[in-house]
Amino acid sequence: MKVTLITGASSGIGEAFARRLAEEKHNLVLVARSETKLHELCDELMLQHGIIAHYVTLDLTEFEADTKLFEETEKHGFEVEWLINNAGFGSMGDFAELDLERELQMVDLNISALVALTHRYLPKMREQKKGVIINVSSTASFQAIPFMATYAATKAFVTSFSEAVAEENRPFNITVTAVCPGPTETNFFAASKAVPFSAKGMQTPEAVVAKALKAVKAKKPLVISGITNYIGAVLGTIAPDSLVTRVVGNVLRPKLKEKK
Repeated sequence: MKVTLITGASSGIGEAFARRLAEEKHNLVLVARSETKLHELCDELMLQHGIIAHYVTLDLTEFEADTKLFEETEKHGFEVEWLINNAGFGSMGDFAELDLERELQMVDLNISALVALTHRYLPKMREQKKGVIINVSSTASFQAIPFMATYAATKAFVTSFSEAVAEENRPFNITVTAVCPGPTETNFFAASKAVPFSAKGMQTPEAVVAKALKAVKAKKPLVISGITNYIGAVLGTIAPDSLVTRVVGNVLRPKLKEKK
């Protein structure tokens, strides 16, 4: 059975992908840590859209989590035709004062799990000469961000990795797209204890998903969701890195002091 596998599917952008693709009659494999949310979402989508929705409760930062997930999909005879690497989290604060274990878990989830799952499912896509991989990155990937140092660096990896793998697999009719949203109406800021630059102009997860799917249809390796985010990303790449980091640092430093 052909399926779309979505990580971080219990809320936010991952849930929005699940709902949109269920409407388009994709059979789904949903992965997250929250069994209750996944169970309820799968039941709802199967009832509404007449699809098959299977869930796997898994913490992708655990040792050999990618192996466990791959074995689960193989056991059920699922052919992962679409892979959406959405799971990830961030943090905000003075790097020297942040919890090291949490920062390393972020690297494991945002980078290692994404690389491992991409590597697991690419060979079969190549055999079939078709497939789609969507990696959820961020506009934070286009510049260093003081006080979000680890998060921005992980997303820079995701964007670079995605664009490279996209070109490698173009001859195999496989589309690899990095979607880079800016501030989005999810639990990201609460979970990461981050302070948004501004509450204005936040996108909905549904808008991000719509932009991502449009980019996949056009076989684009990179898409920035939202015109304001696009302008900001372009300006960030034009301006000297030292200037951008100084400005961002000056904006966030007092915000963090207010929060303490």
